Amino acid sequence: MGFIWFLIIGGIIGWLASLILGRDIPGGIVGNIIAGIIGAWIGGKLLGSWGWKVADFYVFPALIGAIILVFIVSFVLRSMRKAT
Repeated sequence: MGFIWFLIIGGIIGWLASLILGRDIPGGIVGNIIAGIIGAWIGGKLLGSWGWKVADFYVFPALIGAIILVFIVSFVLRSMRKAT
């Protein structure tokens, strides 16, 4: 059951990051889950562990890391579209 919560919270964090930036992450729900999980890792490395902990995610660092990831991915995808 813990793994399911891990995926759900990762998806919510990725979805919130895309809402905050106003940019969609490719892949829909799976993309949001991946963005949330990788964003949590990035946020944990950059900001450490502080704030609320839900399903092995520290919410604030995970959200900030996911925002960074969504920004970078959308920037790279936009530049690739312009190049072609």
